Amino acid sequence: MTERSPQQTADFVREGLLANDRATQSLGMQVLNVAPGRAEVRMTVRGDMLNGHATCHGGFIAALADSAFAFACNSYNELTVASGFNVDFVAPAREGDVLTARCVEMSKAGRMGVYDADVHNQRGERVAVFRGRSYTAKGRPAVAAA
Repeated sequence: MTERSPQQTADFVREGLLANDRATQSLGMQVLNVAPGRAEVRMTVRGDMLNGHATCHGGFIAALADSAFAFACNSYNELTVASGFNVDFVAPAREGDVLTARCVEMSKAGRMGVYDADVHNQRGERVAVFRGRSYTAKGRPAVAAA
């Protein structure tokens, strides 16, 4: 078996995780890029994502950041799950806005990781900041070899 480069591994994980990620798919998210310890995911705010104030419900913004977090922390093809996250909303998102979450690994030591994501709209305005904490199950792949 040929060994994959770190980027080839990240690409393999992107395809394998996305194929089974019904939440990311159902929200219309696009996984734009995955690299070792990084990911970029985009979502357009739909009418059915609006709250009573006609702005995007925070849960959808958190879901976007969480999806970017999931792809970033699994990019090494080690089964990794969230142990928690915090999200701060700094500006509203409105119907039709195109939101992009960019997640970057800040620390990875042993089984624990810390990842930060910024969520911006199509005008480059920050909508939310996210910090996720991960736990890796060593010895288990995120995506089984084909």
